[in-house]
Amino acid sequence: MTERGEVERLEALWRDDFGDEYVERNRAAAEHRDEFWTWLHGAHPFQNVLEVGCNLGGNLHWLAQLVDPAQVYGVDINAQALREVRKTLPDVNVLRSPARSLPFRDAMFDLTFTTTVLIHQPQDSLPIVMNEVVRTSRRYVLCGEYHADELVEVPYRGQTGALFKRDWGALYQSLFPELELLDRRFEALKPDNTGWDDVTFWLFEKR
Repeated sequence: MTERGEVERLEALWRDDFGDEYVERNRAAAEHRDEFWTWLHGAHPFQNVLEVGCNLGGNLHWLAQLVDPAQVYGVDINAQALREVRKTLPDVNVLRSPARSLPFRDAMFDLTFTTTVLIHQPQDSLPIVMNEVVRTSRRYVLCGEYHADELVEVPYRGQTGALFKRDWGALYQSLFPELELLDRRFEALKPDNTGWDDVTFWLFEKR
């Protein structure tokens, strides 16, 4: 399959039934994340925020309690997820868009972030997606993904090329030397795990 074909295959995967099933499996995923977002906003204040790959809006729910909901944005490729966000969080802004082509101007947000989204990107479009995250951020970039010292593909529900672990922080700094690492957090190692599964966070500031 061509590079373009692989990108289109995986985008269609998340857009259609496979993505709908993911939505159903993750309905309660963000229930205990308030502590994390309260910490982040207190330590590194921001007034507007974009989540790339917002799914059902679990993170947006907590963020809308910390900043003006009208300044909270999310994008996703799955229409079912976005319909439900619009019902449950009518005051936040959500749009349907692929991560590799975000419909926002440069430096529009104080914070742009992903949580377990880069792990599902095809390798050919990954630098484009990461560039869009950095491009839309005015100050902070947050990356919450599954870590491994070396790139490794993980079998994922019968699909190939659909989940990768790697050192995301090192990759960000290699591709975007203007990013300064502010913090790294291993949420999975905390006793209560705060609803984050096996996620490692890297927080960067644009110099």
